[in-house]
Amino acid sequence: MKHLKFKFSASATDFYADSSFSQLKKIVDQANTVLITDENIFRLHGSKFKNWNCIVLRPGEEFKVQATADAVISQLIKMGADRKTMLIGVGGGVITDITGFTASVYMRGIKSGFVPTTLLAMVDASIGGKNGVDVGVYKNLVGTIRQPSFILHDLDFLDTLPPLEWENGFAEIIKHACIMDVTMFNKLEQQTIGHFRETRKELSNLIRRNTLLKTKVVRQDEFEKGERRLLNFGHTLGHALENQYELSHGQAISIGMTYACHISKQLAGFKETSRVVTVLNKYGLPTYASFDMKRVFEVFQMDKKRERNDMNFIVLQKIGKGMIRSIPLKKLQKIIAGI
Repeated sequence: MKHLKFKFSASATDFYADSSFSQLKKIVDQANTVLITDENIFRLHGSKFKNWNCIVLRPGEEFKVQATADAVISQLIKMGADRKTMLIGVGGGVITDITGFTASVYMRGIKSGFVPTTLLAMVDASIGGKNGVDVGVYKNLVGTIRQPSFILHDLDFLDTLPPLEWENGFAEIIKHACIMDVTMFNKLEQQTIGHFRETRKELSNLIRRNTLLKTKVVRQDEFEKGERRLLNFGHTLGHALENQYELSHGQAISIGMTYACHISKQLAGFKETSRVVTVLNKYGLPTYASFDMKRVFEVFQMDKKRERNDMNFIVLQKIGKGMIRSIPLKKLQKIIAGI
């Protein structure tokens, strides 16, 4: 088990790489801990939860809403949870979001930790302290930024991951490569999902590399006033599509990155759209799609990255070099309509 500690503005997060779920008993006080997971994880890995206090939720993005957080709070009250109770989210991004969000508001804030069980959650969703819930089609409109006490990776959870969830995770890995790691992008071009699934050491190294990349950005800009916005590459259009068209997160972000590459060509002279599209397709992700522009731009109006009539949009100067550009919404709409 590799142990790293990352310091943030008002807290620190312990990161346990290549660890095991069984190590939790050494990290936390089991009697004062509540595990939050979903029905799928509980069904597939039920033996791991023996002798733990558990709250089991229904799976899916449609349950990442305030009503679910309220239900968790009601159960915590019945369990007698107090300010010394720790919540641990064991699951994908929906579970880590609900857990972190609930912990940040229950009794004005109790400690939380994460055991991400999907590739997407390991390389992205569990890192950085963003915890939120959706409001209708508006993703993560309500939430907090509050760092977890720890993140523990047990790669054995990935053994039961369906193909779609591998693709979801690689969408975010490709995003990281596009905005800040050309060496990783080159490696992704040479390999396949199958290679990483079958080679545990390389998968572990890839996950750790992405964890460190995102953590470095978050530590420099924890509350997203500047550089952290780079992590939104592909997410502006992607989030507008995700809930409206019932796409997975990875599918939506992949389409968003494709269109962001074309926008990058017009605004920053980006010349490598075909390389990005080829890699996305290679990892089983969609790239181009037909969608209702009017509906999409209605969602744009409530995007957290919008500032009055302009959008803080992430473009690529080259692979491995992302930039933040403020673009008038009308101009952005015109460019996307022309792709």
